[in-house]
Amino acid sequence: MNRKRMVNFAHGSVLRIARGGWVACLALLALAVGPVPKAAFAQTDASWPSRPIRFIVPYPPAGPTDLMARILAPRMQQALGVTVIVDNRAGAAGNIGTDMVAKSAPDGYTLLLAASGPMAVNPTLMRSTPYNPLRDLAPVVQISAFPLVLEVPVAASPKTVREFVTWVKARPPGSVSYGSAGNGTPQHLAGALFDTVAGTTLQHVPYKGAGPALSDLMGGQISAMFDIVGSSVGHIRGGKLRALAVTGQQRSQALPSVPTMAEAGFAGVEIQAWHGIAVAAATPPAVVARLNAVLVKIFEDAEVRARWAEIGSDVVAGTPAQFGALIRTESTRLGKLVHDIGATED
Repeated sequence: MNRKRMVNFAHGSVLRIARGGWVACLALLALAVGPVPKAAFAQTDASWPSRPIRFIVPYPPAGPTDLMARILAPRMQQALGVTVIVDNRAGAAGNIGTDMVAKSAPDGYTLLLAASGPMAVNPTLMRSTPYNPLRDLAPVVQISAFPLVLEVPVAASPKTVREFVTWVKARPPGSVSYGSAGNGTPQHLAGALFDTVAGTTLQHVPYKGAGPALSDLMGGQISAMFDIVGSSVGHIRGGKLRALAVTGQQRSQALPSVPTMAEAGFAGVEIQAWHGIAVAAATPPAVVARLNAVLVKIFEDAEVRARWAEIGSDVVAGTPAQFGALIRTESTRLGKLVHDIGATED
């Protein structure tokens, strides 16, 4: 169609629209434009990433969660070809950073280092959370599984879990204390679960972080602690604490000589702190799939696996569906445990 005929066509169409109304107008536009190719919708996914990515860590720098992000960020940057910036957004037991990602644009440019606390415990522990992890976040991949270790000072008499239980039951209920990093933390929940299975009555002493609790444990101010292996392994190897058992399904790579709770005769005391990568819900599936593939590949590297072993974590790198199933299962299980023991954020 030449330019003159196009003008006449448009002019005639306008006259017909004036007589026929907006329905005719829409029909004309559809005919003129034609079907939109699928490639137009896929363009955003195919071009991702084309600018820097923010990697939100919902805890302060220097902790184990931050360390994982800083191990992964340069490797993700190399694989994706764009800058990956670690951004610590601590506060409200991980809720601030988690909520920031939940409310971010669903474009794959804001990642969350998701932790079991804000993803599975806080929604039940706290009076309210500004996000719903099952609705507002899309799982990408699980990256860690930290078992906890039941530990006592080296001067304490129990050398096995059974000896510890006998020792506790020989004393008045509540006279044997255990420390935690705060109400609703994995350390607290592990102790409550242990009480249920072993029939003990331990006195919970919450601290503002695992560091002060460990100091008091080594100083004899508290009797025991269930701590994340990565935080305590140095003190155990240094001869300051005695490890009795770990709470994972398998022995910890960091403490291979320490039995699991099941091996020690207390099956059911299974609890782990875990982490993964998540993005805002409605992020294009193609972006989630590429992120997953990149991270799974990173965890095939021997150096990364060695670094994970050093911090006491098992290597976990499955599918988005597997991580999503873990979040749902743990939200139900840990939420029920929090409810049953009456734990609150205060």
